[in-house]
Amino acid sequence: MSATLLIALAILLLLLIGMRFVLRIFGMVSIPEDRIGLVTKKFGGPRLDGDRIIAVNDESGFQAYTLGPGLHWGFWPWQYSVERKEFTVIPEGHIGLVNAKDGSIPETGRILGRRVECNDYQDAVGFLRNDGQKGRQSAYIPSGVYRINTYLFDVTVVPQVHIQDNMLGVITALDGAPLEDGQIAGKLVPNEVHNNFQDFDAFLNAHGNRGLQQQVILAGTYNLNPWAVTVEEVKMTEITIGHVGVVISFFGTEGVDVSGDGFRHGNLVSKGQRGVLAEPLNPGLYPINPYTTRVEVVPTTNLVLNWALARTEAHNLDKNLSTITVRSKDGFQFNIDVSQIIHIPLIDAPKVIARFGNIHNLVSQVLEPTIGNYFRNSAQDSDAIDFLSSRQQRQEEAKTHISRVLDEYNVQAVDTLIGDIVPPVELMKTLTDRKIAQEQEKTFDAQRLAQEKRQALAKQTAVADMQAEVVKAEQSVAIAEQVADASVRKAKGESQSIKIAAEANSEATRLKATGDAQSVKISAEAEAESVRLRAQAESTRIALTGQAESESILAKGKAVAESYRLSVEAMGPENFTAMKVTEEIGKNGIKLIPELIINGGGKEGGGSTPVDGLLAMQLLQMMQGSKATKKPAA
Repeated sequence: MSATLLIALAILLLLLIGMRFVLRIFGMVSIPEDRIGLVTKKFGGPRLDGDRIIAVNDESGFQAYTLGPGLHWGFWPWQYSVERKEFTVIPEGHIGLVNAKDGSIPETGRILGRRVECNDYQDAVGFLRNDGQKGRQSAYIPSGVYRINTYLFDVTVVPQVHIQDNMLGVITALDGAPLEDGQIAGKLVPNEVHNNFQDFDAFLNAHGNRGLQQQVILAGTYNLNPWAVTVEEVKMTEITIGHVGVVISFFGTEGVDVSGDGFRHGNLVSKGQRGVLAEPLNPGLYPINPYTTRVEVVPTTNLVLNWALARTEAHNLDKNLSTITVRSKDGFQFNIDVSQIIHIPLIDAPKVIARFGNIHNLVSQVLEPTIGNYFRNSAQDSDAIDFLSSRQQRQEEAKTHISRVLDEYNVQAVDTLIGDIVPPVELMKTLTDRKIAQEQEKTFDAQRLAQEKRQALAKQTAVADMQAEVVKAEQSVAIAEQVADASVRKAKGESQSIKIAAEANSEATRLKATGDAQSVKISAEAEAESVRLRAQAESTRIALTGQAESESILAKGKAVAESYRLSVEAMGPENFTAMKVTEEIGKNGIKLIPELIINGGGKEGGGSTPVDGLLAMQLLQMMQGSKATKKPAA
């Protein structure tokens, strides 16, 4: 770049500076587009009155008006100074809090300056002329860009208030009228008036009270002035399924009892009054101020309470309950675990809370002493063993007694259950020994019955095994009877035949009768031998076979006797005797002529003598003896 050009640029710059200086001398002020001009009058005009620091009526000092972007004339540098300031910017999600350095004095007891018409504090002249109050302002500046006279206003940027889902905001007003006597929260100002406390001046104009507010704000984002209100975020009140919420209000007018004459243990009131509300809350989420209202959650399903050291339900209402120690009439001390099931009806839940305050008090003041004392008294009326053995009866009696007691407290006793009973060791040993003896007795009875059944089975098995032999023996008896009957019939037939033949021919009849009798004899002996052999083979058929043999022999004997009788009748006694003698002599080989013959001098003519008779008798006896010797043993 040439020296000439540099010189030209330097001259131009000097001309501009000089021109600006010349223009400034002539009172021109230039304000850029992103700035605001704050004017201070150095002299001229009246002095400010009192404690005022901002001039409104062209007094000397900081001026209330401001200069916008552009050229402004008449601001002589020796009389005015102009300070260029950036615009006030309130970003999104924030608000601007305003603190006025000048203005009228707020009312006694008030901490915030009331809102006046001043175009969101951009019109400082209007603020002061409309009697704006110095100090922190109740109003705020929403997000945006503002030309604020920072000689008069200090602006603090703060974030908006955000309430999360299922949460609520508890409001405490920092300004307003004092609380009414007897109240812990400010009176209810309709939400339509102050729009969730975002228009705090409207709240103040409606004579809202400072302090805790009954009204709460729900989930959302709010422009709340933290100099006017504080917000505490708390959870909403949840009433789960199977429960109701009994509302206890600490705020409102004096309650009027609506419980009726039948309930004399507390007051139930209507909504908007102090006390226990007669109308409970059903399951759901409720935006309830926990500082002005308490909700006592009451289970309406069956509630189990355990008097046991090792077991506690999830509701923890029985965490302070322990095993019940009792003493029996005979001096034994032992422990009992008890479970009590109760039910609180929905419509009676407010009455229970009005009487006891909460469910824990119901358990500690009613259930614990009632159930504990009942079982202690019950144990003292019986021996330890009787108490243990009559557990079911004790349980039913306890249920009846406890139900009657709890009915008086608007609580239903569903069931009373006796759990584990821990008797003394020495008593337990006695019961164990007794039980073992009883079980052994049952075992012995079962074994005896089993042996009896086994014996019966063996007997039936033996009978079944012998059935074939019994049938065989019965058949043998039947056969023997038939054989004997046939023999009798045959003998009768033969005797009848012999009699007829004897009448025709005595000699022939005699010989035939002799042969027939011998045949019958042999047959009878053979049959007897057969019966004897069968009896030896099977002991079970001895009696039956013997009976059959006896009857057979009897039948044969009768047949032989009948044959002999018929032969005697046919042949005559002498001839029959002579025939039988002759048969025996020939059969047994008896000598007719002995070694020594005694002659008795018989009669003449060959007649028989006494010696002959004796000889015949002797021979007959010998034949009978020989026959007895040859008869086989039975």
